[in-house]
Amino acid sequence: MTRFRIWAFGLRGLAGAVGLVLLAGLPADAAGSAARQTEDGPRSWSGRIPRVQDAASPRGPTLSRPRDAGACTVTTGPYQAEVEKHLGLVVDGVQSAGDCEVIREFQRELGIVPDQGYAGLYTYRAVMWERAVADGDAIAGCPDTSGVVVCVDMNRQILWVENAGRVIFRPVPARTGSADSPTRTGWHTIFDRQKEFWSTLYEGPMPFAQFFDGGQALHGSYRNIWEDPGSHGCINLRYDDAKALWNGLRLGDEVYVWGRRTGD
Repeated sequence: MTRFRIWAFGLRGLAGAVGLVLLAGLPADAAGSAARQTEDGPRSWSGRIPRVQDAASPRGPTLSRPRDAGACTVTTGPYQAEVEKHLGLVVDGVQSAGDCEVIREFQRELGIVPDQGYAGLYTYRAVMWERAVADGDAIAGCPDTSGVVVCVDMNRQILWVENAGRVIFRPVPARTGSADSPTRTGWHTIFDRQKEFWSTLYEGPMPFAQFFDGGQALHGSYRNIWEDPGSHGCINLRYDDAKALWNGLRLGDEVYVWGRRTGD
């Protein structure tokens, strides 16, 4: 597929200026104001952005969120068998008291709310993310390129980064646009970066915003990453993940988006 690469024509500065105009006139997750972010020297992937890590414990620290006080549910969820398999339970597709306790602990480790042991959509998304982290063969779907590309798999609601076909940033959970405000698929280019951006359209912060298509951007979110509804078109990330991407990406890097948000 032929793709227009802004950097190939030496128009990074112009692209940034055009991007600011687009923010004011296109449907966006963004329209707002902030100081223009200048480049801060050459990127250092090994120091700025985590490489693929040991998948034995991909979850990281438990989120500090209030636990749901409700009882553990005995209701079988729509993703029961998939969750049972992932957590090493007997795969019969039927909820049991023992299943519920294990699933609830998994939910609590990841900050999924409600944490009542129900194998629903939020829990299934977390399972898909952990599978991608644990299995290198599951990191697939992003076309090979000669440079850096941010890969956004909307089917699984995950994001990772490749360089010349090699994964340099392991998958992290993401939240893409809702059915009413979908994230645009295909090839895009990061044309503007604003570290502290405030959306006047939605009256909210967009930390580490990196715009790739009109007002759609990669940025941090203070919402629970597993929650619905989807975004207004941007690609939401956990704050620390958005910060890591900010430190590693640069103007002119590409973004490739495909699939459809599960549950929409």
